[in-house]
Amino acid sequence: MIQEEIDNRTVALSVKATKLTARSLAKILAAALRTIQKEYNKGQIPHGRQSVKKLMNHRAATSSLPLDGETRLFDQVARKWNVDYAFHKTAPGKYLLFFKSGQADAITAAFSEYTKLVMAREQNRRLPIREQLERFTQHTQKRPQHRERVKEAVRDER
Repeated sequence: MIQEEIDNRTVALSVKATKLTARSLAKILAAALRTIQKEYNKGQIPHGRQSVKKLMNHRAATSSLPLDGETRLFDQVARKWNVDYAFHKTAPGKYLLFFKSGQADAITAAFSEYTKLVMAREQNRRLPIREQLERFTQHTQKRPQHRERVKEAVRDER
């Protein structure tokens, strides 16, 4: 049993060395290190934005929320809160946001920050000129047409 673990963890490295220089040895060791890192990264769990399939492979319970609008803005907020999530497009501009149920508190905080940003963006967006003209005409139509002119009597106090 222990011997099997040692065999699985050892790296076989064979090189034909007639003239082995330091540079060629460094290249060989770098290639070996890359293969070791590839194998190590295969076993790691991905974080952040990922596909729905990868998120489901985490073997954790997932939940979903409907999301309308920009996904980029949510990406920025979710990176800040270190959330594992995935988007599934249901219609143009409509998405289902999948996330781990264990991260529900982080998702709630990220979602509240996201909604604040969306609301601030809506308030700060500029209206098109036609909408501005329509609002102005509606505003002027509401005002009374006849105004009374009031003259103030100016008295000379000398």
